[in-house]
Amino acid sequence: MKTNVVVVIPNWNGEDFIAECLTSLQRQGYKHDVIVVENGSKDDSIDIIESKFPNVRILKFKDNAGFAGGVNRGIRPALDENYEYIALFNNDAFASKEWLSELVRAGDGHPEAGVVTGKFMRMDKKHIDSTGDNYSVWAMPFPRGRNQVDSGQYDTPEYVFSGTGGASLYRASMLQEIGLFDEEFFAYYEDVDISFRAQLYGWKVWYQPAAIAYHHVSGTSSKLGEFSRFHATKNFYMLYAKNMPARLYWKYGLFFLIQAARLLASSILRGHGLVHIKGIIKAFANSPHITRERLRNQRGRKVSAKEIDALLYKHRPPRIPKI
Repeated sequence: MKTNVVVVIPNWNGEDFIAECLTSLQRQGYKHDVIVVENGSKDDSIDIIESKFPNVRILKFKDNAGFAGGVNRGIRPALDENYEYIALFNNDAFASKEWLSELVRAGDGHPEAGVVTGKFMRMDKKHIDSTGDNYSVWAMPFPRGRNQVDSGQYDTPEYVFSGTGGASLYRASMLQEIGLFDEEFFAYYEDVDISFRAQLYGWKVWYQPAAIAYHHVSGTSSKLGEFSRFHATKNFYMLYAKNMPARLYWKYGLFFLIQAARLLASSILRGHGLVHIKGIIKAFANSPHITRERLRNQRGRKVSAKEIDALLYKHRPPRIPKI
């Protein structure tokens, strides 16, 4: 009997973590299928999967399409095969036994939710990585609770602005309506972008704290040098320009410009000014894409600017504690 859930895992040079990741999915209490999208790895990831996890479906590609392009390569066939839910999971993460069943239970109980996200912990099982994301009026997304010690402060199921792409459940019918991940983002903030679009179209994002997974933070992206600064800079501009309703675009425009200046100054002081400027240039080069997507999103919008405003975090993002 065909299951209604598939877990899509983008893999790029994940040999250090992929066996642990897939073993945790084998132990799930909810029946599901698994698709690994091989995103042009140069290590032994695929040999490990093929030898130890013969039931895992592997889609092999020679090039690295980033997180956004990688998950889309798995989402497209999943939609064609009529799965009801598509879960995304990082190759450097480990799921608790009830992670998937809790996500599906919440999805079934909240048909208005196009995204269900859970409690994403660091591997020490004490500190939080994410309990969903907020989006600030300063145009900065940030993970709720990152690096805080988990003392139950995020144990209440509730609506949040965005789910984390590293361990969330997406309703297929929502993806068919709003579209897939924006591949121009490549990596970073692409999960906030798709959740923002979901909110514009009237879908909700539900946080289910009983759905627990664990994350080797930056287990993959830590290998990439200035990659993260370039894409985070580019996507900071794209996220705001694509999605913010016109009324709020101008209402918070000064905050956006101040934050942009602060980010540039910070990069220059840290010796990363050139890569930051390259990110800005790339964002402006993407203007035709941004304009097309903005028009589509705003024409398809089913909620008012006031309703979107109510979802925004009204302060500067909190300082993330070091651990």
